[in-house]
Amino acid sequence: MKRTITAAITALMASAAIAQGPAAPPDPAASDPIALGWMQGSPPAPDKTVHWVDGSFYKFPATRWSFAHWNQLIPASDIWRGDGRVAALPRAERKDIAGISFQPANGGATMTWEQALAANYTDAIVVLHRGRIVYEKYYGAMSPQTRHIAMSVTKSFIGTLGEMLVAEGKLDPAAKVVQYIPELKDSGYAEVTVRQVMDMTTGVKFSENYADTSSEIWTYARAGGVLPRPAGYSGPQSFYEFARTVQKDPDAAAGAFRYQTVNTDVLGWLIRRVTNKTIGELLSERFWTKLGMERDAMIAVDPSGNEFAGGGLILTARDMARFGEMMRKDGKFNGQAILPKAVVDTIRKGGDKEVFARAGYAALPGWSYRDMWWVSNDDHGVFAARGVHGQTIYIDPKAQVVIARFASSPQAANAVTDPVMLPAYRAVADHLMRR
Repeated sequence: MKRTITAAITALMASAAIAQGPAAPPDPAASDPIALGWMQGSPPAPDKTVHWVDGSFYKFPATRWSFAHWNQLIPASDIWRGDGRVAALPRAERKDIAGISFQPANGGATMTWEQALAANYTDAIVVLHRGRIVYEKYYGAMSPQTRHIAMSVTKSFIGTLGEMLVAEGKLDPAAKVVQYIPELKDSGYAEVTVRQVMDMTTGVKFSENYADTSSEIWTYARAGGVLPRPAGYSGPQSFYEFARTVQKDPDAAAGAFRYQTVNTDVLGWLIRRVTNKTIGELLSERFWTKLGMERDAMIAVDPSGNEFAGGGLILTARDMARFGEMMRKDGKFNGQAILPKAVVDTIRKGGDKEVFARAGYAALPGWSYRDMWWVSNDDHGVFAARGVHGQTIYIDPKAQVVIARFASSPQAANAVTDPVMLPAYRAVADHLMRR
């Protein structure tokens, strides 16, 4: 997936790759964080200790531990699950899934499902069919109770909140952003509408060139406290302060789709402004307390306490699957309507395919983008939440399948793994439809 990555993580991963040269990373077995002894012992050995302050928690293979322990490294606020019962996910395990074979889209050798999972550094995987767990597996530092960073999967939760507020009349998609946030009147968002923010067609100047340390992505990450700040740093002190510095891109085509993480944090600001509640409070009220989640979730916050709407959600694989199942079932789950069917319909309809095609996502032909969801427009109506390093909620309405996956691939961009994982997901869906 081209440039579809959580800003801070990719920036440092890219710099690490440059520093380390072209050598291939350790394979999944050789990079297992438990086998390597990362953060084990009291205290761990110095060469097995993961730190935030020196950036080591972004560097592979330490990321295979840190992605599963994000809230131990970066400040985060709680998302309360409520005091209700956990919504059961009935079990109907299928041993035949492990050996499902498929042909990767890049012409590689035929693979099985489990070979694809292992080869692409899967940390956790939950497959639901008709609401039942048919396959579940955990690797490395993960367990059913472990919360993993969701990266840009977070955006789809935020986009869903935004579309709910549109349906309720609390957020006007045709209104200019500055109608709600006048603090952005001198920024590139001055003439941008709410809908343009929600669909990533803002035309603001925001480079996600991770190899260029002078690009906006680096300042953004430092402003939000996701990356350590260098000595003498005097730039923006929060995500919202950074948004005020963003300007219009004179070279941006009108209405062009360009994936820019800063847009999600502007949407988060809009949501907070019109509800007078934090993102964590809203995720708890709207989803966690109603979905019967197993665990409280968390969301990373910047130095001012603003949630990292672009990529900070920390949750379990099963709870991510519950959210996906709600979306598959048109907003219904746990015996109740949690969001209007019209909201799901708007998301599943997708955006402008021609606008999306011009953005150059070669691995996603025919796809589009709507409300911070990736929409395939294929014969199964697949739509997905996607994040760097392999984080995914893959929803196939026709096959009645939901796949929730956490991963710690050493390559951030999903374009590296899409040729394998997208056909793998489809193969599982097709197999479950037939039997």
